[in-house]
Amino acid sequence: MASVTDWLTNHLYDDIEIGQGDSLERVLTRRDIQLFAVMSGDVNPAHLDDAYADSSAFHGVIAHGMWTGALLSTLLGTQFPGPGTIYLSQQMKFHKPVHIGDRLCVQVTCIEKADRHRVRLNCLATNQDGDRVVSGEAWVMAPTEPVRRPRPQLPNIQFTDRPSGLQQFLLEQCRDVAPIVTAVVHPMDALSLLGALQCQREGLIDPWWIAPKERLLALAESLHVELDTGRIINVGYSHAAAEAAVQFIQDGRGDAIMKGKLHTDELMRPILAKGTGLQTGRRMSHVFAMDTVPYKKPLYITDCALNIRPDLNAKRDICQNAIDLFTAINARIPKVAILAAVETVDANMPSTLDATALCKMAERGQITGALLDGPLAMDNALSAEAAAIKGIVSQVAGDADILLCPDLESGNLLFEQMSYLTGAEGAGIVMGARVPVILTSRASSIDTRVCSAAMACAFVRKQP
Repeated sequence: MASVTDWLTNHLYDDIEIGQGDSLERVLTRRDIQLFAVMSGDVNPAHLDDAYADSSAFHGVIAHGMWTGALLSTLLGTQFPGPGTIYLSQQMKFHKPVHIGDRLCVQVTCIEKADRHRVRLNCLATNQDGDRVVSGEAWVMAPTEPVRRPRPQLPNIQFTDRPSGLQQFLLEQCRDVAPIVTAVVHPMDALSLLGALQCQREGLIDPWWIAPKERLLALAESLHVELDTGRIINVGYSHAAAEAAVQFIQDGRGDAIMKGKLHTDELMRPILAKGTGLQTGRRMSHVFAMDTVPYKKPLYITDCALNIRPDLNAKRDICQNAIDLFTAINARIPKVAILAAVETVDANMPSTLDATALCKMAERGQITGALLDGPLAMDNALSAEAAAIKGIVSQVAGDADILLCPDLESGNLLFEQMSYLTGAEGAGIVMGARVPVILTSRASSIDTRVCSAAMACAFVRKQP
């Protein structure tokens, strides 16, 4: 049977008496501040930046002023007068800041009843020391019909306890290095142009713009941004932009290529063409790095974008590309889980045979710089408990850094699931060419583009 607190009830206008009221208590946590910032968009450093807040007049992080106002709204809407109450006005005066760990007692008291079911209430919030934090008055229209409703269940919101996300980690790797000279290919929409400009502001890239000049300048003007016209390489169309980017690298002028508004195959065709000088003798492949809250560390996933049905030799190169990228950025030996549908070798499942062969190739020195294990199903790769239940003894199982997917379809599905179902933060670049290719979806956010540029910058500047 539901308890009394599982139900929302109200106080009717006719039953409310002068002096009647209610209260609630709440302890401020850092998560309260973060949630309020996410909801409101108020990222004032006084609330979110410890270093800034410590040097401020308040000597520490404080709550948003309207967080206390939200508690007053909670009290009015759920307790007194309760459901059916209509907010008319609110006057507030702030007396003291609220710090993390402070316990607030928020009270409302009826001080006047007026016509049209209006009620004036005194509002007061005090802290654990009895000091006034907020005072004021509210006018509401009190309910006239009784309400008894089950208390709605709120969604579960997960936070990561890691001190910084993937983007912050990658930006930190690039803090003391020079930006990489980057051919930005056909940035002919707002996302690709603004994303590249943000990468420039972050000190990650030194861009050269390869696009139809007049159209690019018109786009920049419409977005109220300025471009260095001396760094625009004028071409007629997107195909020509991709070809000009390859020539830019061939001439020794750049460290990386960044995709703008064009299809991946359109960008990659001249890069993959023989005789361009961008080949290294290794198969090119794409690596995504994903920062997903439920897992304890970022995951590198490959290949999700280029190689549709890679054979064993291609998988060897795909694996080595991911290892080289991971090692350059993280300066430690990665653990590579070679994924399949099952964790046992099955002659009817080619992916399990390839996984076995890749592990043996690593033993023979044909793949270097990592610990490999496979075949591993997804649960074994990420969960030590799942691996233990299935009797898998492995240094990789339950602790993978890199997930090597059987083919592009499975890799791309995994990436999309992580992106859209878990909100994972990601970055992506192409490895195996003479320079990294910053390859993101045309719909990728500016944050994703910054993250990807940071990955390329860290790789270029930190590899041996």
